[in-house]
Amino acid sequence: MVRQLYESVSYRFGLLIGVFLMVSLVAFSYPPAKEFYEIRIYHLKDKAQEDRVDQFLQTAFLPALHKNGIKKVGVFKPVGNDTAADRRIFVLIPFNSLQQVTSIGQRLEKDPAFTSAGKDYFEAPFNNPPYTRIETIHLEAFPDMPQMQLPALKGPKSERVYELRSYESATENLHISKVKMFNEGGEIRIFKKLGFNAVFYARAISGSYMPNLMYMTTFENKAVRDEHWKAFFADPEFVKLAAMPEYKNTVSKNVTMFLEPVDYSDY
Repeated sequence: MVRQLYESVSYRFGLLIGVFLMVSLVAFSYPPAKEFYEIRIYHLKDKAQEDRVDQFLQTAFLPALHKNGIKKVGVFKPVGNDTAADRRIFVLIPFNSLQQVTSIGQRLEKDPAFTSAGKDYFEAPFNNPPYTRIETIHLEAFPDMPQMQLPALKGPKSERVYELRSYESATENLHISKVKMFNEGGEIRIFKKLGFNAVFYARAISGSYMPNLMYMTTFENKAVRDEHWKAFFADPEFVKLAAMPEYKNTVSKNVTMFLEPVDYSDY
């Protein structure tokens, strides 16, 4: 009887190990799910509007996103924002799916804590709004970097440089070629090799400028950023990649924005 019991326990244990191994193999056979990103840009006319939006983001919006499982939200301002005629605040929000992108607004609208914390923002009169307009861009992560990576920076947040790049293409086909250059072509791999600390690489699926791809890299400071780009353009692998005929003229407009994180940004 003892032998039968031992054999029964051994069989069940072996069965559990087999199931565990099968589940593990299935999990490892699928690549990580691609994320989607929203870049929300608040356009502001003066310091008063900037302060009101800062207050809303810090005390209402980010806490509400955290409460809904979105833990790492980036909030940035352009370098030299104080003297700009069009002040801006950039909010970078990662999502697990398009369904989450479309449903988050409805979830927040039904949250009394959110609407209460943002009362001054939501109930602003028409002749004293908290912003001039909101611009929204939605992006789909690239296959070779399907999920956001937080930067491994050690210096003070106030000295960090976040470089947000936008590459527009003249046609959809040229845009597809540029996306291929980043993924199959290996441009992402070169950035990683040289330590660019990328936060994301993605193609725009909606926005003011299409067709378009965007990505964000980070550096301890501006001098470190300049050194990295010098090394990038001199890298033999990139020189060879850029010379390939299929990647010629794939970018019609390159917009580079230097951003710095606000104190309440999650990174």
